[in-house]
Amino acid sequence: MRGGEWLGNGRLPFYIGGAELNVANALALWGLPVKYFTALPDNGLSAQIVNYLQKRGIETSPILFSGDRIGLYFLTTGQDIKHNALVYDRAGSSFSALKTGIIDWDSVLQGISWFHFSAICPAIGQNVADVCREALEAAEKRGITISVDLNYRSKLWQYGKSPLDIMPDLVKHCDLVMGNIWAAEKMLGINLIPNLHESESKGIYLDESLKVSKEIVAEFPKVKAVANTFRFDATNDVKYYTTLYTENQLYQSHEYETGAVVDKVGSGDCFMAGLIYGFYKNAAPQEVLDFSTAAAFEKLFVKGDAIDKTTEEIKKAIR
Repeated sequence: MRGGEWLGNGRLPFYIGGAELNVANALALWGLPVKYFTALPDNGLSAQIVNYLQKRGIETSPILFSGDRIGLYFLTTGQDIKHNALVYDRAGSSFSALKTGIIDWDSVLQGISWFHFSAICPAIGQNVADVCREALEAAEKRGITISVDLNYRSKLWQYGKSPLDIMPDLVKHCDLVMGNIWAAEKMLGINLIPNLHESESKGIYLDESLKVSKEIVAEFPKVKAVANTFRFDATNDVKYYTTLYTENQLYQSHEYETGAVVDKVGSGDCFMAGLIYGFYKNAAPQEVLDFSTAAAFEKLFVKGDAIDKTTEEIKKAIR
């Protein structure tokens, strides 16, 4: 809530979510088989969360029960998680305490064909970054497709390492990279033209998307596709479009606009879920991009972290 109304009301609205879980929620809703790995304390609250996920069609057997608390974040209503309205409370969480050598990846990855993670995980601490690397090596060894969302959260990179110290070593294991051109610069060292933020030319943004995508593929030979989002916010007015680079070709979406946003949180995760869904279904690249973009845009009108739109509803929303 804004301005501390929750204190006067004596209640705090909350949602179960997070980058990877939002992706899992969407994929389960859209009928794909989904497993979710995280670490939770072994207590009654965790049991309720696990039950909630199971009811949404998400398999929870990989969850590791360890540690003492669940990671949280607090966000002012109507704001964006990239801005100052966000307060993280993840120190000492079960997930932040993960270490290499304690997870049975043979069990976690049993029957898995696609592994997805976000850059929020390695931002938590060196030990979690090491676990990410361990997971990616295990997944790659098994021939599992790997995707990453280059979520950049400056408030989390506080353990003496920059994204450039960590992310390239993880992205080299990936088949699909999703993010935006500014995240690629921050996390992978892909240079952009100077003063790009001052430009309002869509053509320039698309040119940079093509250049950045080509450089990522060249630097990380395992990467087969690069997706970039472009969302420009002015209060509640939003312009949104995306690109997908694969097989030496850049695809671009329709440009969506709205002045009636309900909740910006989870839109990028929904785009990521759309990419996974489309590629999993072996759709053509333009179809993958059109579905993903419409899904992300539709999420702007849904309260909370997770989308509630079916595949048919999303297809009808494609422009």
